[in-house]
Amino acid sequence: MKRTFILALTLTLTLMLSACGGGNSQPTSSQPAGESGSTQATVANATEQKTSEASSSKSITYLDKEYTLPAATERIVIAGAVEAMEDAIVLGVNPVGAISFAGKFPPMFESITKNAVSIGEKTEPNFEAILGLKPDVILGTTKFKPEVSEKLESIAPTILYSHVSTNWESNLLLLGELSGKKKEAEDVIAKYKTDLEEAKVKLADKLKDKKVVVIRVRAGEMNIYPETVFFNPILYQEMGLQVPAEVQAAKAQEMLPIEKFAEMNPDYVFFQFSVEENAEAPKAMEELQNNPILKSTNAFKNGHAYFNIVDPLAQGGTAYSKVAFLKAAVEQLSK
Repeated sequence: MKRTFILALTLTLTLMLSACGGGNSQPTSSQPAGESGSTQATVANATEQKTSEASSSKSITYLDKEYTLPAATERIVIAGAVEAMEDAIVLGVNPVGAISFAGKFPPMFESITKNAVSIGEKTEPNFEAILGLKPDVILGTTKFKPEVSEKLESIAPTILYSHVSTNWESNLLLLGELSGKKKEAEDVIAKYKTDLEEAKVKLADKLKDKKVVVIRVRAGEMNIYPETVFFNPILYQEMGLQVPAEVQAAKAQEMLPIEKFAEMNPDYVFFQFSVEENAEAPKAMEELQNNPILKSTNAFKNGHAYFNIVDPLAQGGTAYSKVAFLKAAVEQLSK
């Protein structure tokens, strides 16, 4: 009886040890071994995909807003932003699509539009043409209505280029970053500021207490702008000239009747007249030049009325406009 009990106990211990040893050869998880390897591979693939996406895109900040763009932004389309067209001239950037004026590219933009496709007029972009160009980035304008911007955004990443004159540096640096020419943009800005200081010294005595104004002729009428619009920031903010009361009072583009111009009686006046903006009054500039009331003012009597010293399509608040206007104004005012 005792012997039988010992044999039974021995057998039981043997079976228990065998069960424990066999458990070490099985997966510790209830998940099959093959499924564990598949999960690891999936995680690895997801990580690799995220890394690839990160390397194929870039983030840039423009006027306090961040944009995610393709890593290479070589195919640039300019829609609506004439300011971007001017900056492209300065940096030698060739957009694949650009704004046309009355169906063509004006001579002013010839250097950047030789291989460009027209994507419509300034206020009427051709969405189908833009889509066909497969742009990396579209430069729209802050003047666009929301529905236009949304359509452009559905085609490609879109940045609304500022039309405000005081943002000219940020605009140029943006295009420099997009085109890989940021250093060139920085150099242009630095040189302009140096030239500006030299001009202020050179013209300080001559322009002291003088009334200087810029007039834009549109639809056959003379127009003035607030002191922060068009070419005005160069004269009043940067060169420190006195701001005429009429300019101070202007809230936006305002028509200036001939009689009001005579009352203002500026000492120096710069007229800008483009055919594109005066299609219904092509002889308006000639008529203004020969107007007896205008000819009686100080600027006309003393030979200080200047016409189109820079291209009449120039927007005024861009690097191109500033550099060109400052150079031409100094040349004229130094005579």
